[in-house]
Amino acid sequence: MRKNHLKPIAAVTGCLALAATLSACGGSSAASDEKVVTVYSADGLKGENGDGWYDKVFKDFEKKTGIKVKYVEGGSGEMVQRAVREKSNTQADVLVTLPPFIQQADSKGLLTAYDPAGADQVDGADKASDSKWTSVVNNYFGFIYNKKELKSAPTTWEELTGAKFKDKIQYSTPGVAGDGTAVLIKAMHDFGGKEPAMAYLKKLQANNVGPSASTGKLAPKVDKGELLAANGDVQMNFAQSKDMPNLGIWFPAKQGGKATTFALPYAAGLVDKAPHSANGKKLLDFMLSEQAQKDVSAVGGGFSARKDVKGTDANAIELAKLMDGVEVFEPDWSDIGTNLDTYVGAWKSATGS
Repeated sequence: MRKNHLKPIAAVTGCLALAATLSACGGSSAASDEKVVTVYSADGLKGENGDGWYDKVFKDFEKKTGIKVKYVEGGSGEMVQRAVREKSNTQADVLVTLPPFIQQADSKGLLTAYDPAGADQVDGADKASDSKWTSVVNNYFGFIYNKKELKSAPTTWEELTGAKFKDKIQYSTPGVAGDGTAVLIKAMHDFGGKEPAMAYLKKLQANNVGPSASTGKLAPKVDKGELLAANGDVQMNFAQSKDMPNLGIWFPAKQGGKATTFALPYAAGLVDKAPHSANGKKLLDFMLSEQAQKDVSAVGGGFSARKDVKGTDANAIELAKLMDGVEVFEPDWSDIGTNLDTYVGAWKSATGS
């Protein structure tokens, strides 16, 4: 989730780039009957080798409906910013991003109400009360470490300020990357407020190699040992660990406290004035279908958004063990959405970023 640059990807379309008018892959995007749907999404659900949840869902969706998926990914904040810039000439049909950016998209008038089939099985905390968005993949914030270089996972935030982590830790940019913003949210929770969290992040800066526009790009650095620890999220890092054997997932605790995390779901909404609104609705329905939700763990390494779909595959069992004993808290998303700029500004001031 988590880049501040855009990375157009031809997903089951054969089209190599997304033209400004989105017409290069056949016809005008204004044609509501065109057999296409455009998705703007935070990264993490598309596999590096074409084996991610999106890869399977988009392929199955096209086979079932004949509707081709045009896919553009970037940082959570950047996806919202792009959609804002295009409000007078809407290009996206479906927006998928992480909190608090999905709430931000709603507040900017980017989303329109739609209840996908299966949304009644999504927990109330994981969808908007006005049907503007609903989670399609549940996920949790976490950190990663190099299992080869470190005999055991770190356990506390404070350990990361130690000498062995000098120039060996990195986290993605708050306000741009969803997982980077999550660093602020978890630090404020664990340390008991904005001021003590910023004091800690100021101290951590001595070991930090600098902000990263992309959370996804940190995992290869950790796997190779260039970094010893970095931020991430459970779904993305679990999926990456299949090809990166040195990746381990852990959840920082404040010294003397419990390991904590919070839900960081991929939330999807129908874009207001979408050029292919009917196709966007069909894709949202498909994402929440029983089979697609079973594939969340089996293929994507994530957690089903539906309460009535419980993964029983090997990945689901391993993920349940990973989460065992970790305290899950619920952030005040309303406060974070309202004060995000203030929190990011405080982080910039504290770290000199």
